[in-house]
Amino acid sequence: MGSNENLENLLCSGGLKAEPPDRKECEGLMRSALDRLKDAQATSLSFASRFDLAYNAAHAVALTALRLCGYRSDKRYLVFQCLVHTADVNKVQVRVLALCHERRNLAEYEGYMDEDEALLAQLVEITAQLLLRVQQQMTGL
Repeated sequence: MGSNENLENLLCSGGLKAEPPDRKECEGLMRSALDRLKDAQATSLSFASRFDLAYNAAHAVALTALRLCGYRSDKRYLVFQCLVHTADVNKVQVRVLALCHERRNLAEYEGYMDEDEALLAQLVEITAQLLLRVQQQMTGL
């Protein structure tokens, strides 16, 4: 994991709240992420449903990584941005997750969903990798 100095700075600025990790919460988030990621790969579902499932799986895993470090945030984009420090995710992957966040907001708040199968495939792949990384981190909890 990266430096926690950046996380401490976000705590001081109010972007994050300090909260000790909770094993039950983290296990529940990870179960939800696993189920959603699996369902996101069901091609019988619409693109919008698959994207929503994959996005929410990614968020659940990212939130778990943040919670394992002793923090919480109400801002979804910040949970993804913190992955550089909470789960050693590279900046390219974080940018893909940020793009997915923007697309999710367009769909959620403006009713516009651009069907981009390549982006969905990237989201699923990044989430699967993140899931494995965070599962390893959970062994220390």
